[in-house]
Amino acid sequence: MPGPAISDMSLSEFIQRDRNIHPPAYTPTYKTSVARSPRHALLSLQNSLSEITGPRFGHNELGPLDNDLIRNYAKDGDPIGERIIVHGRVLDENGRPVPHTLVEFWQANAGGRYRHKKDAYLAPIDPNFGGCGRTLTDENGYYYFRTIKPGPYPWRNYVNSWRPAHIHFSVFGSGFVQRLITQMYFEGDPLIKICPIVKTIPDPDAVERLIAPLDLNASVPLDTLAYKFDIVLRGRRSTLFENKLEGN
Repeated sequence: MPGPAISDMSLSEFIQRDRNIHPPAYTPTYKTSVARSPRHALLSLQNSLSEITGPRFGHNELGPLDNDLIRNYAKDGDPIGERIIVHGRVLDENGRPVPHTLVEFWQANAGGRYRHKKDAYLAPIDPNFGGCGRTLTDENGYYYFRTIKPGPYPWRNYVNSWRPAHIHFSVFGSGFVQRLITQMYFEGDPLIKICPIVKTIPDPDAVERLIAPLDLNASVPLDTLAYKFDIVLRGRRSTLFENKLEGN
């Protein structure tokens, strides 16, 4: 996350990201990057006061089911699929919690299909699953939500490319340009090591930090399995954020 820990509310400018652990913007094996990567050197701009302050989110802006993807879109029953809990902490590079920060999440359904008009995968839409939600971290930087474990899905990178099961995360900081986006994968998924997007990450340890281990201690017996995913905002052990390759 840009600047110092959100909790100290300092007005420092953004710091550079370690490029040794983050993928270059241009990675031809991930064909979408060819069209999306910059053609010229990135510019370093001084941050204005409006960029390093605000917005502030409060609990009154969240609905009671915003962090329950099993129920927040259900109309005629529960969605189909494996019920899971995802939980963890948002931390700075020194392991300090980042409290009261907005965490958003969105995903495909159990069949691997997003509720999006441009998703043409043959898996059916689940009428009881919307696939998105949000929550605020508490005073200890902790967050959690319930959902359905997403399915893998094919995509047109190679002839037979598949995305591993994953959940997208967005984390907001204390400034308008302090929004970081990442993906969480699931322990034991054989598609992770052959995914062209994952393979753009040069540091194996950085890949491991994107994989959430099974956490039986946080599961609900006879109901819901749990996975633990901590988000580290900067430093040597930071989580990879796909939308801020130019710097933290």
